[in-house]
This record gives sequence, structure tokens and C-alpha cells, in this order.
Amino acid sequence: MNHFDVVILGGGAAGLMCAIEAGKRGRRVLVIERSEKIGKKILISGGGRCNFTNLQVTPEYFLSGNPHFCKSALARYTERDFIAMVERHGIAYHEKELGQLFCDQSAKLIVTMLADECRTAAVRIETACMVTAVERSADGFALQSNRGEMRTNTLVIATGGLSVPKMGARGFGYELAKQFGLRITPTRAGLVPFTFDVNDMVRYGGLSGVSLPVQVACQRQAFSNAMLFTHRGISGPAILQISSYWVPGNELMVNFLPLTDSAEWLRARQSSRPESELKTVLGEFLPKRLAQRLCEIQLGNRPLRQYTPQDLRGICEQLQNWRIRPEGTEGYRTAEVTLGGVSTEELSSATMESKKVPGLFFIGEVVDVTGHLGGFNFQWAWSSGWAAGQVT
Repeated sequence: MNHFDVVILGGGAAGLMCAIEAGKRGRRVLVIERSEKIGKKILISGGGRCNFTNLQVTPEYFLSGNPHFCKSALARYTERDFIAMVERHGIAYHEKELGQLFCDQSAKLIVTMLADECRTAAVRIETACMVTAVERSADGFALQSNRGEMRTNTLVIATGGLSVPKMGARGFGYELAKQFGLRITPTRAGLVPFTFDVNDMVRYGGLSGVSLPVQVACQRQAFSNAMLFTHRGISGPAILQISSYWVPGNELMVNFLPLTDSAEWLRARQSSRPESELKTVLGEFLPKRLAQRLCEIQLGNRPLRQYTPQDLRGICEQLQNWRIRPEGTEGYRTAEVTLGGVSTEELSSATMESKKVPGLFFIGEVVDVTGHLGGFNFQWAWSSGWAAGQVT
């Protein structure tokens, strides 16, 4: 039987950060990872280059039942702190857009950095280790696994959410929280593509691969970025962002021309090219396939000279207020994050420790804190893991 000061379930971003910090403090730390290697979700993130943080991390970029909960951890371990670690390891990076930082080369460098930091801090890592049961013991917690029994004074749950099940995601962290009497905020897929209903598939299914800049709004939230038509619905950064605010039944309002005074350019084209068809002119500002399809099913298509000023205004309004009611989302299969999780009411915002069960901590995605697209969820992992690592 092995006894450790700290056992961390989960060898992802949050778990490794917590392990590093606890190990620095001289604690005997064990990280248990169910998969055959650590950091699997890090490796696939950002197209394999890992959007590891954002230059503009502030609490308003996070969703939670308690919007104030994330403030303490984010303030004490900031994006600048993680960037300093990246630079210390000589990892080249760049800003892509909107403050998003990516590795120049490979996400593998971030995993290697974390593994090196763990080795320096004398952290032990066990991969392909399956924990089957966790119980309270006289001196903390007893864990049953395929490697035998392990005991620990402090148990940290960093098992992530339900997103990307092919990477090994499952609900074990939520099960443990319930086992110890902690409340779970209902979970759902976040940062996820939408699917069309049958009718919209007929209308727009042929546009798969078409992308354009838009502004999309729902639930008093709006995001400006790219939208992509897929073979099942719509995706792209703007759509992923708004998905975290969408609930079934909501309608999305999409502005196809967010940066254009569409009424002005349509009037100008009518004056200079009165014989041009509407689909031809719209194809100058929209992807041609989209312009043609909108004209076929919604806008009509005649030479511009045949439209009245009121007609042109109506066309512009439709282009700036395209409405779609998604049938649903792609679900956890393609979701980048899980919304909801262990209720923040159950945890200390300073330490991530359970208020009900001393020595039990929850960090990262398993907690009801979800960031926007763009490196915010990684920063929550680093910050919450760091906070727990200071006291475990």
C-alpha cells in the first residue's frame, strides 16, 4: 500500500499545475491519469498548437453560477505568470487574434514543459491507472485501483468534464462529488457547433465549407468572428462562443454584413450597374454560394434596376438579421468544454477545497466555471490548479 501527501486524479492541465505547485512545497505527490499518457486534451487543442492562454483574461470572460468565484484564483495566478513559465522553457509562441496565444510549433512542448516541471518537483505520475473506488479513511482517503490501494491525506479531483469523450472524458469527477454530498450544477456541452433541423438541412446543407465573418446574437449576448457552414449545421468561432449562452428553443440572429453599410453599397451598385442581378452583386460581399442560395430561397433575384429603395432596405435587413433556430448541438462529442459542474457554492474560491469535506479539492473543468473560446479555459485550469497547489 502506498501513502501520499497529495493524490491528484487527472493528468491534464489543472491536475499537472496543482501537482507542480504541491511538489514545490515538498509534498509527496501522485498524479493518477486514466489514459496511457498525460495531457491528451492539451495535445489536440488549438489544432495541435495549444491556445494556452489569452492576453486579456478577466472574470467577465467566464460563465458560472457565481460570476465572482473565479476572481481570486485568476488574480493570484495570471496569464503573465503562465507566459513566464513558457518563456523560461524557451517555447516560442505568437498571438493569433483577440489576445489568443499559441505555440509556434507544437502543443507537445506544453506537455513536455509540464512533465519537466513535475520531475523537478519530484511528482510521481502513474498513467493507465484506473481508480475504481474512493472512500474516506481515518487519515484522509483510500483509493482502490488496478495498481492496488493508495492512501492520501489530500485528494484533488481534476478529471475534467464530459467534452471530447474519445479523449477519455467521463463523469467520474461528478460521481465523486455526489458521493461526498456536493451539489452539481446541471451540465451541458459548451463551445460546440449547432445542428440544423430537417427543413434547414434542405435549405442550407449544400453550403458545407462556406465561411464568412458575422456577428451572431442570442440571449443578449453577441460575438463577432467567423461562421462556418458544416454538413450538419453551423460552426466557427462566433458560433462556438454563442453556443455557451444558447438553450434549446432559442433563435440565433446572424448579421452576414457586420462591417458593411449594406444599404449604401446596394444603392451604389444599383446606380452604377442597374442590369446586374442581385445574386451577382451580393457575391461581391458574401461567399458566392451563400449569395446564390439566399437569393434562391429568401431574397429573390432580379436586375437591380427592378428594386425600389424600400426593396433594397428590406434585403439589407434580411442580410443583417438572418434568423435560425438550431435543432440542437453536436453535443459532447465535439464540444470543447462542459458547462456546469461542481457547484461553486460547495468550494472555497481561494483554495478550491470542499467546504463539507476537508482535504477534498476540485479544480479545472470539473468545476462550474467555463471560459470563452480563446485560451480562457486553459487559464482557468492553470489558475485553479495553482490555487489548490498552494495549500494541498
